Amino acid sequence: MEKKNIWKEIYAVLHDFCWILAAVTVLFVFLLRIVMVSGPSMTPTLLDGEYVALLNSPICGKFRQGDVVVATVPSFDPKQPIVKRVIATEGQTVDIDFGKGTVTVDGTVLDEPYINEPTYTDFAQGQTYPLTVPEGCVFLMGDNRNHSTDSRHTAIGCVDTDYILGKVILRVLPVNRISSIK
Repeated sequence: MEKKNIWKEIYAVLHDFCWILAAVTVLFVFLLRIVMVSGPSMTPTLLDGEYVALLNSPICGKFRQGDVVVATVPSFDPKQPIVKRVIATEGQTVDIDFGKGTVTVDGTVLDEPYINEPTYTDFAQGQTYPLTVPEGCVFLMGDNRNHSTDSRHTAIGCVDTDYILGKVILRVLPVNRISSIK
């Protein structure tokens, strides 16, 4: 009698394990991704080596100014995703005054309490400002403006939203810094 109970218990545990595995697979394939931040470009918001959870692109809808996103850029390094902040969306005009360190979108200087320091470094390399973001694209910048490879670089430029993997919603590691990202 005990042998039958043991096999029933084993079957029940395996059955539950399979359902949990299926649920986790669906969650991480269709809804969420976990990505490691690489480099100092998002300091102080995100630090090198931290892990973030992002809501997959098809789920999170349109990207808005201020969203922190993860993108792959085929013209830059298609195997290395980049984590940046959306500064402007399609149709908006970006202007950067490297002397004053300010970023302007549609004639309004952005209030950016999240940046590490003002934008003094010009990585333009052929990029001219003001720049109007093309349809279906976003203009991305790191929060550590003077140490970020972003849309100011012609190798990246305005990023097609098809290359955005998703919107960062949560820092998950290290455990002592778990928090939502804004």
